[in-house]
Amino acid sequence: MKPLILPLLAVMGVGALAQDPAGAVVIKGNFDRFTSDELGNVYTLQGDEIALWNAKGVRLLRNSLKTFGEITTIDAFSSLKPMIFSSPQGMLVELDNTLAIQADPIDLNRNGFPQVTLACMSVQNMFWFFDERLMRLTRVDHQLRTVASTGRLDQMLGISPHPILMTEADSWLYVLDPELGVFVFDIFGGYAKTLPIVGTASIEVRDGRILYLKDGVLHSYDLKGHTIGMPVTWLSTYREKGLRDARIERGLLYALYPDRIVVAPLGP
Repeated sequence: MKPLILPLLAVMGVGALAQDPAGAVVIKGNFDRFTSDELGNVYTLQGDEIALWNAKGVRLLRNSLKTFGEITTIDAFSSLKPMIFSSPQGMLVELDNTLAIQADPIDLNRNGFPQVTLACMSVQNMFWFFDERLMRLTRVDHQLRTVASTGRLDQMLGISPHPILMTEADSWLYVLDPELGVFVFDIFGGYAKTLPIVGTASIEVRDGRILYLKDGVLHSYDLKGHTIGMPVTWLSTYREKGLRDARIERGLLYALYPDRIVVAPLGP
């Protein structure tokens, strides 16, 4: 089910606080970050503990990854088999459907990738890396052999991006710089375009749209119409106090607050 979109309002209020909708599922916890997969499952990170929940708020699995280091990315590109990445440690690992480590963690520093600050999953069981020193995106296979590379982005784009997140969807790589926008590349490393999505710390690409939170308000960018609007949901269309992130899966809206995750149908 695709969310309805309202035209973007030119003026937004400040400090609105929406109540959790009636009948909403509430997952309580002070989570550092969260994500979702296309099946509607929720993955939460609290300290070194990763947990899997279904859309009804039932915790299915959890695992403590004390020896892995600070986890900076959870990528649920492959449902029930997430990838986790630690940028400070340069470590990457895939988990199986029990959230157990599938194989030995990959030490990127020891495998020719000493300055990787971002990583995400790709089709055909591959990965994308962003090397901050080389200013380059590289697509590699499971043996870390290079399949595609962009070359230096500052030379390609004429500017020096400082991305904080990247994700692949429908064979396109979306690279988010909160000040410059979202850079789009094909799976061969070819630059396609820059989307005017700024002022956000996360994006979700689903059903031909990019969902993102800006100034406490959920926005939607239509990839075909190139228009920005606001999905019709139970969230406030004004700045909502405490809202940290939001995602949409299978007609449900998932909203992250400092003390909980709220899951409810889209409609207000």
